[in-house]
Amino acid sequence: MEKPEIILVGGGGHCKSCIDVIEAEDRFTIKGIIDLPKMHGNMILGYPVIGNDDDLSGFAKAGCNFLITLGHMGNADLRKKLFKTIKSNGGQLPIIMAPSSVVSKYAEIGAGSIIMHQSIVNAEAKIGMNCIINNKALVEHDVTIGDDCHVSTDVNINGDCIISDGVFIGSAATLKNGIHIAENTIIGLGAVVIKSIKERGVYAGNPAIKLQKNE
Repeated sequence: MEKPEIILVGGGGHCKSCIDVIEAEDRFTIKGIIDLPKMHGNMILGYPVIGNDDDLSGFAKAGCNFLITLGHMGNADLRKKLFKTIKSNGGQLPIIMAPSSVVSKYAEIGAGSIIMHQSIVNAEAKIGMNCIINNKALVEHDVTIGDDCHVSTDVNINGDCIISDGVFIGSAATLKNGIHIAENTIIGLGAVVIKSIKERGVYAGNPAIKLQKNE
């Protein structure tokens, strides 16, 4: 049976990691990649750049499948914009899950999210739309993650946490159980978060504290 095609949106490093997951899942054929106009015709891991953002609505109106493969390194605005363009024009945004990931049958995953290699999503966790759960991340039981979030590699989110929309959590960060994180917050590499964050900003350290604007 012929596999459906999928278009990847964003041709940087995160795209390469997503290609690896899509190939491993073996549920879609990658039609091509949307990237900057100057990249048109180039190949990324053997797949062609077939257009730029101006072409997105046309592909979406044709009912194509998409995955947003632009990374989220602290600002989700462009990912949100791309997601909205695809959705509003009728494009499809399937959930992608690496075969090596472990996702509870009691978990919920939103449209357009990717669960990457060796990550774990436990029972009654809820992950929103357009999220990245990166390699070896742990999302424990009863955690709620909003839309447009990036949970980086080796992150540990313990049970009953609530992560608001647009949050970026850096690699190897650990969140104590039961805490809340304000929307659009950035949690730095290796941070240990032991209490709720009510004010958006950049937080780092052990225990995590808010950094000044000039840092």
